[in-house]
Amino acid sequence: MPTEAVLRAHAVTPAGELAVTAAGDGDKAEWEAFVSTHPDAGYHAWAWRHVIREAFGHQSSYLIAKRGGAVEGVLPMVQINSRLFGRTMTSLPFLNYGGVLADTVEAARALVDRATSIARDGGCRHLEMRHKARQFAHLPCKQHKVTMLLGLRPGMWERLDRKVRNQVRKAEKSGLTVERGGVELLHDFYAVFARNMRDLGTPVYAPKLFDRVLHHFRDRAHLHVVRLKGVPVAAGLTYRTGATVEVPWASSNRDYNSLCPNHLLYWHVIDTAVAEGCEVMDFGRSTPDEGTYKFKEQWGAAPLPLHWEYVLLKGGPLPDQSPKNPKFQVIIELWKRCPLWLANTLGPHIVRSIP
Repeated sequence: MPTEAVLRAHAVTPAGELAVTAAGDGDKAEWEAFVSTHPDAGYHAWAWRHVIREAFGHQSSYLIAKRGGAVEGVLPMVQINSRLFGRTMTSLPFLNYGGVLADTVEAARALVDRATSIARDGGCRHLEMRHKARQFAHLPCKQHKVTMLLGLRPGMWERLDRKVRNQVRKAEKSGLTVERGGVELLHDFYAVFARNMRDLGTPVYAPKLFDRVLHHFRDRAHLHVVRLKGVPVAAGLTYRTGATVEVPWASSNRDYNSLCPNHLLYWHVIDTAVAEGCEVMDFGRSTPDEGTYKFKEQWGAAPLPLHWEYVLLKGGPLPDQSPKNPKFQVIIELWKRCPLWLANTLGPHIVRSIP
């Protein structure tokens, strides 16, 4: 969404009174029409409401702002009740982007006001909105993450750094192959993903999350699996919004790092995206200067700071649910030593409450 200054300069306000209401099934067509043509849309598609409910059981509040029957803005929100973090409202949890999507300043402010009221009435500690750009200067904001973006066009191979090209070639010469598909690859994808999450000390999502994403976004979401002699060693899920393809979830088995499976995975995603007319590759969010950031940077991707803006309904500091929080370090180290079967059993029950 543009900044408030940009909106003031460009917004054309239709006649009539602005109304913000809870969006129901009858609003789905208008919601989708607005979101599908908005340049700042992220995970605002209506079907994400079903994905999160079916995968985690969380209830959502989708708000829509209209004037004279015309949609001026939307705000999808999900409430999470956590024993560890309390009750919170997030737009959107488990995903990189969400927050307010609006054409006018008035609609943006009205959506936040209504969302704040709902969160307060629901006993939430805070309302969190995950924006690509700063939208509300009066709200506290965290800028602890960036997303890494790479412009796409034909001839990408020649644009890559020579070292990256050599690593892709090494993967191919090592006998690695890559396959793209749908839910039929879920077992192999999850085998790699779950192992990597355990190794990082992070509780893993249940396979149902990815199953629901692939079900509701058959034309927009795909799995990519890298194999060595049939064994999956790296995998990722891609999701397309407009002309942008994103990799929100990807992992590799560190036992095979010397063969560069991640390089083959990302090159395959880039090459496929170019062939399908995509203009931007979104490598997903990273912490500046850490390992995944540096990996994405070597492809020529540039950082775009993300802005997580908050309404703190009960005061206090900004929430810190990051693995970098010192109070989680002992738990993380213990989790890394957890047997994989136990981590895969317990992880989904824990992570569903961590937005």
